[in-house]
Amino acid sequence: MISSLNGYQAYQKNKYETASPHRLITMLYDGAIRFANQAIKHIENQNVAETNQAIQRFQDIIYELMSCLNFNEGKEIATNLQALYTYVIELSIRSNLEKTTEPLHEAVTIISEIKSSWEQIGKEVNMSNG
Repeated sequence: MISSLNGYQAYQKNKYETASPHRLITMLYDGAIRFANQAIKHIENQNVAETNQAIQRFQDIIYELMSCLNFNEGKEIATNLQALYTYVIELSIRSNLEKTTEPLHEAVTIISEIKSSWEQIGKEVNMSNG
């Protein structure tokens, strides 16, 4: 069991280390959505500690996405994304304080839409380079 766990951990580490910058951002979006959905389930089940942990991980990922913004190239897009990221952080705080899922559902919708646009950009770049 230990060796298969070590193999899995090595696979996961390699997946992140060899991913393109575009893929890494996609993985961050996936993680944010996953943790927001976990927080929603924990709120519904009234698991306060787990809710806090999932929301904290969601926020950590959103802050990481904010740190990736490039204001030197595409200042308008970066500014708009920063505003959206700030808004979803506020939604997660509200959801945590009020112990309600609606704000997190809205945050998941926003992040999912940004992720979809990001994936479309990747497809267009790959098509133009192919």
